[in-house]
Amino acid sequence: MTAFASVYTLHVLAALVWVGGMFFAWMVLRPAIIAALEGPTRLKLWVEVFPRFFVWVWAAVVVLPVTGVGMVHLTYPSLEHAPRYVQVMMGLYVVMVALFLRIHSLQLPELKKAVQAQQWAEGAAVLGRIRRLVGINLLIGLAVVAIAAARPSL
Repeated sequence: MTAFASVYTLHVLAALVWVGGMFFAWMVLRPAIIAALEGPTRLKLWVEVFPRFFVWVWAAVVVLPVTGVGMVHLTYPSLEHAPRYVQVMMGLYVVMVALFLRIHSLQLPELKKAVQAQQWAEGAAVLGRIRRLVGINLLIGLAVVAIAAARPSL
């Protein structure tokens, strides 16, 4: 396996974990939780799910730029010579990380606090805000995947 193939494989796997995890949570887990569990139990479950998923998101947050920049350096003389789609994907990555950091650093602690205090209405409101940001991040992530898939051959 070439150096590029190894780096590319790690890059794709990291993107798959992050975007695929959001897709699973939004399209499969959330509807199942709504159908099967009452409000307080739902909130308690999400308090357990998010930290477990976020460990993997943190790994993707680290791996994606390292492998992305690695692919640029293995393919082009500099970032300035990289095609525009590469620069767009890098910009969208920054937006996705910013949204993730907002959820992880601000909203997840709010959710945990509300659940610990058994303030179910407040917890539901926070979870709604998290859901919207995850939905936005999922759409951005799917756009990045579509850009990568539609790119010309390297």
